[in-house]
Amino acid sequence: MRARTVLLLVVALVLAGGTTMMARVWLASQRAAVKQEAAPLAVPTPAKSVLIVRSPIQRGQILRPDDLAWEPWPEGGVDKTYILLGTRTPQAYAGWVARQPIAAGEPLTEAKIIAPGNRGFLAAVLHPGMRAVSVPVTVTSGIAGFVFPGDSVDLIVTYSVQDRPQPGQAAGGAVYEHKISETVLRDVRVLAIDQKLDSKAGEAVIAKTATFEVTPKQSEIVALASEMGKLSLSLRSLVPGPGEPKQEVNNSQFEAPSTPLSETYTLDSDVSPLLASPAKTAQGITDSGVTILRGGQSSAASPAPKP
Repeated sequence: MRARTVLLLVVALVLAGGTTMMARVWLASQRAAVKQEAAPLAVPTPAKSVLIVRSPIQRGQILRPDDLAWEPWPEGGVDKTYILLGTRTPQAYAGWVARQPIAAGEPLTEAKIIAPGNRGFLAAVLHPGMRAVSVPVTVTSGIAGFVFPGDSVDLIVTYSVQDRPQPGQAAGGAVYEHKISETVLRDVRVLAIDQKLDSKAGEAVIAKTATFEVTPKQSEIVALASEMGKLSLSLRSLVPGPGEPKQEVNNSQFEAPSTPLSETYTLDSDVSPLLASPAKTAQGITDSGVTILRGGQSSAASPAPKP
């Protein structure tokens, strides 16, 4: 009887000890779970953003801010030549030109582009067979500084002409001088504008010269037009209008553009009705005939027909 009692006591002690250990393990696991839930979530390290090109860039293409965008990039794949967010802005590369083609989505590096004013800029931006020509511009002729590299413009020349002496016109007679404005070139690409932003004063400095990309024949036209009169720039839209002719690039050194320019000009008489038209002036001299005065009456006599 005594041995049985001792055995039961030992079994009871073992069961009590096992229950206590299990209770302690369960309580420890519950405490760990509570601590894990209360701990703040680990925030993943944000990926770095690099500057990429939105669409394919051709060699010689002038960059615009809209051609570039920021793209999150895996930190392990960021090269030291990539342009990271916070170092530069897309506007800082406006006017730069691509040395080589760049695929869409490819990170931009300064080794693939060249800045205006650096050596080789014009050679990189010019298309094969094309030439660069510079002309002076003013505040009004340069559209008050709103023409930038990469834009397309029309070149307009304004000059003065005089009526040619007509047969039968008396020597020393009145000679009319007329102003004419004429479009000499269309869809010319602007390569460079020496407009800079003065960071100290915060005011735009209007350009004094503009450089265009033209064919050899067009460079002769620009040189002659600048001597004829005042050159003005007309900024073109990025999207041509319906039916609007677009001048094509011709790489020949001796031929004119493949698309001929339509005759576009404006006379001063088209602007103001107070000015006589050259055609009307010439017609009044040659075809008006002779006015005969007899007393208080007048009559017109037509000239005799030419043999």
